[in-house]
Amino acid sequence: MANLPLRFHAFYYICSMDQPGISDILNWHSQYKEPTLFGRRIIFDMIAPILKNLPNSFYIEQIGGSFNKIPIYKVSIGNGKTKVLLWSQMHGNESTGTKAMFDLFQFFTDTHKHSEIVHTILKECTLVFIPLLNPDGAEAYTRKSVQGIDLNRDAVALEAPESKLLNTVLKEFNPQFCFNLHDQRTIFSVGDDKLPATISFLAPSVDEARTITAGRKITMSVITAMNAVLQKMIPNQIGRYTDEFYPTATGDNFQKAGHNTILIEAGHYKDDYNREEVRKYNFIALLAGLQHVSDGKFDEYKPYFDIPNNEKHYLDIIYKNVLLADTDQKVDVGVIFKEELVDGKIIFKPIVEHIGKLSNYNANSYIDKEGEVVENEEQLQEMIEN
Repeated sequence: MANLPLRFHAFYYICSMDQPGISDILNWHSQYKEPTLFGRRIIFDMIAPILKNLPNSFYIEQIGGSFNKIPIYKVSIGNGKTKVLLWSQMHGNESTGTKAMFDLFQFFTDTHKHSEIVHTILKECTLVFIPLLNPDGAEAYTRKSVQGIDLNRDAVALEAPESKLLNTVLKEFNPQFCFNLHDQRTIFSVGDDKLPATISFLAPSVDEARTITAGRKITMSVITAMNAVLQKMIPNQIGRYTDEFYPTATGDNFQKAGHNTILIEAGHYKDDYNREEVRKYNFIALLAGLQHVSDGKFDEYKPYFDIPNNEKHYLDIIYKNVLLADTDQKVDVGVIFKEELVDGKIIFKPIVEHIGKLSNYNANSYIDKEGEVVENEEQLQEMIEN
C-alpha cells in the first residue's frame, strides 16, 4: 500500500477494515451526522435552512417545483471528470437516504481532518444531489406524489412534474453513475438466520432476460465495494434486491440508457424504527461507493452474486403461544406495523399478518403470551394494541 498513489489510500483504508478502521469510520458518522434531521418524516421545511447554510464549496440551485409548488433543489460539489447523480425521496415516505446525504455534506465540509478522502472524491468526481425529489409526498408521508403517481414508475410517461425535473437533470448533466436512494419495509430478511435486511443493493436490469451488460458489471463492481465495507460492520444484514425488469422503472431505464445506476434500499436494524442506525450505514455505503467510483477500476463484479437475495421472513412482533379458543391450539401471531401520519407524527399501527407456526420467520421482538386465550378477532386486535 505504501507505493500506491495518494488518492488510492483512503479507499484501501476503508476496505481493509481492521478493527481500529471500523471504529474510526463509525465515529465519522457520529461526528458529522446532521443534527437537525431525525426520524422517518423529512420534509422540505426541514432541509431548506440547511441548504441555505451550506458553505461556498457547494453550488445550490432550485431546478423547479413539485405539483404543489414546493421547491426542488439540486446540490453540486466537486470538479472531477466522473459525473455522479444522486437523488432521494422520489418516494415521499422514504427519507433515510436524504438524511445520509446531508450527513455526507457535513463530512465534505471538513477538508482538513478527512482531506485525503474528500479531496480524492471531489477531485475525481462532479457530484449532483437532489435531496428531496417528491416534497409533496414527503408532506403527506406517502409513497406516491400528490397526483397519485409513483415517480419510480414514471420514467417513460413522465406524467409528474417531479419526474420531468429528474429527467431534465439527467439529460443536461449526463452522468456516468447514478445512485437511486430508497427505503424498504421491515419485512425483508437476509440469509438462513433471517436477519433484517439493513441495507439492500440492486444493479437494475436492462431487459426481461436480465442480461449482464458491461454497464451492469460496472454497477455490480460498485455494489461489491460497498458490500465489502458493510459486511465488516453488519455481517449478514446486506441483501440483494430483485433484479426483475420493470419497463417503466427509473433505475431500469437509466441503466438501459447507459447511466450506471446503483439502487440502495435502506431497511431495518433491530429496534431502529427511526432509522437512525440505518442512516449511518447508508452514509457509509455512499462514502464507499463514491470512493470506488473515484478509483475508476471496475474489474471485480462477480462477488455481487454472493450477496443473498432479499426474502420476506421478518416481522415486527411475533406473539408466541397464543391459545385460539375455537381450535384450542397454541399458535404464533405475526404482526407488522403500518405507518400512519397523525397530527404530524408517525404512528406505528400493529396489524396481524400471520397466524400459525412461524418458525420460518424472525422478528424485531418476541412476546410469550403463555397460553393466553383469544376468543375472537376483536380480542386478538386488542391484544396486539396493548
